[in-house]
Amino acid sequence: MDIEVRYQGANVQAGLLAILSAVATIALGYPSLAADPKPDAVVKNRNIDARIFLDDRIKADAALAADCLAEGKKWLDKNASEAAASRKQDPQFFRDGGWDFERRYSIRSVVADRYVSMLRDDYMDTHGAHPNSHVNTILWDKSENKRISIRPFFTETADNGPTMKAMVKAVIASLKIEKKKRDSSETATEEWFKGLTPSLLKIGAVTLAPSTETGRSSGLTFHYPPYAVGPYAEGQYVAFVPWESLKPFLAPEGTRIFGGARPKGDSDEQP
Repeated sequence: MDIEVRYQGANVQAGLLAILSAVATIALGYPSLAADPKPDAVVKNRNIDARIFLDDRIKADAALAADCLAEGKKWLDKNASEAAASRKQDPQFFRDGGWDFERRYSIRSVVADRYVSMLRDDYMDTHGAHPNSHVNTILWDKSENKRISIRPFFTETADNGPTMKAMVKAVIASLKIEKKKRDSSETATEEWFKGLTPSLLKIGAVTLAPSTETGRSSGLTFHYPPYAVGPYAEGQYVAFVPWESLKPFLAPEGTRIFGGARPKGDSDEQP
């Protein structure tokens, strides 16, 4: 039997289409577009669709948000230029659309109501064998409204010095535990660790880990993207170094901010 239903008025028809769309979204498991957060910066054209997201806690701090957004926009512009140049040189790789890029800034911890540790997660799809991801970190000093390193927390951080040697040893010990959980080959594991050297600029992207003691940090977490300390299939790694293992090297400010233990759920939240 053929049934024809005629609708009087565009409003009724639009309403029915909206209902049908919502039903399809639920039934098929598609994400709801209405629930997606609005990007804080966008570059979208035929070459690239690239977005920047800041979490709400970052946006609540005007200076911090401005700093992240300025950096993020430079990243958007750089990749947009590279996408345009790539299309000009190899247009066949853009037959299925442009590149897809995304960067998310999120707060990992706030220590002593002053030091803000953030993760900067990047997603990149340039139509290669598979999309790529990267992770980096930012340490923000709220009292001075600027980015800093972890150097003020230690008496010395010279390349190949005692602090960095102890730190890289603890990082490798933590990564070996994680590797074992993923059934990685021991021989291959040692090869991946050759890139970890006792230098603050080469040991990995670091954050202050949260603690069971309010306002303090339980130690350092080092964040590694795919390919950094393992093959792509193993994904990201996080190494945790408890503050106690670095206690002999702490400066007065380090002694003040470190304490407590790593919260039970923190290792579950990190990949």
